[in-house]
Amino acid sequence: MVRARLGNRAARRLFLDRHGLLEAPSGPAKGADLLELIRRLGFVQLDSINTVARAHDVILYSRRPSYRPAHLKQLYEGDRALFEHWTHDAAVIPMAFYPHWHLRFQRDADLLRKRWRNWRRDGFEERFNAVLEHIRDHGPVSSSDVGKDEKKGSGGWWDWHPSKTALEYLWRSGALTVVGREGFQKRYDLTERVIEEQLHPAASNCNAEATVDWLCNAALDRLGFATSGEIAAFWDTASAGEAKDWATGQVNSGALEEIEIEQADGGWRRVLSRPGTVQQAAELGPAPGRMRVLSPFDPALRDRKRAERLFGFHYRIEVFTPAPKRKYGYYVFPLMEGERLVGRIDMKADRSADRLNVTAVWPERGVAWSPRRIQRLEAELDRVARFVGVSEVVFADSWLREPL
Repeated sequence: MVRARLGNRAARRLFLDRHGLLEAPSGPAKGADLLELIRRLGFVQLDSINTVARAHDVILYSRRPSYRPAHLKQLYEGDRALFEHWTHDAAVIPMAFYPHWHLRFQRDADLLRKRWRNWRRDGFEERFNAVLEHIRDHGPVSSSDVGKDEKKGSGGWWDWHPSKTALEYLWRSGALTVVGREGFQKRYDLTERVIEEQLHPAASNCNAEATVDWLCNAALDRLGFATSGEIAAFWDTASAGEAKDWATGQVNSGALEEIEIEQADGGWRRVLSRPGTVQQAAELGPAPGRMRVLSPFDPALRDRKRAERLFGFHYRIEVFTPAPKRKYGYYVFPLMEGERLVGRIDMKADRSADRLNVTAVWPERGVAWSPRRIQRLEAELDRVARFVGVSEVVFADSWLREPL
């Protein structure tokens, strides 16, 4: 069988287009416009790390530089146009997608009950009714408002007291909804008080087959092309087997076809796409040459293996003996220029000193850092500094490093 082929440059353009990175970073970034951007991406991962700005804010800023964190807060906590739950990690998701999370609630309820009985300390299941009654009587709570007489373990961040575990379980299984965050601490309320009645689980009979169909279609729409495993991993709700069966049925019906994508190393990989995808990719123009800083959790890069295959960008832990070690440190920002990932930058906002400190930039191998490229970087860092509210960008001595 002869399959259509998509060269690496065209594949990158299509992939970046689906992730909102092919067009110039510009445009309105609040209200309905911001919601449409998040709908286009599918979700935006939340993360607490704030070396420059929080990951979700960097994700949205990199596409719409007029974005500010207050715009997301209003959309999420004020307008209730988003809800928070899990994909592969905690994320904000368009409220219109909420009915498709009923299957996730059911599966998390079963999975976490079994897993946490062994992993968490005893007693969280006995706290369900007490936690629900407390919220019903007193309104939204954070984990510090419940279980005050319960001893927290010594296992660090993830060693929760039983009532905190109960909160998380009731949220993950749909009984509670996160209504916002203070600092980065979640606040929970009863789902029946937050989600419109026609959307919340009690008002719907979950059809697993229909949900899997939606999840797989929506994932492929946002990826452009993918294997069935990548389709399953996008929302991380449908199993690999369910996505494979879905893909087989779609190929047999003619709704999908197999094509081959050229990888960064020149090899070819078989993937699924909708008919006409190769032609659509060929018609896309180039990405703007402007440099931009991406979040390490950017949806275009969160699948590290795919980023390496498509862009030649290795962004995983490097393992050396005798212990694992990261090449570049824990939180280093990728630098994108046009359709290429050209380097990575280690920087931190020092708000007390009113400056953005740049420790190091590592070019990717084969990327020359000419004076023009450095000017592009400086222009982008000036924009980032304004975004995070500092006045000056300061480069450390010997900031431009050799590729590792």
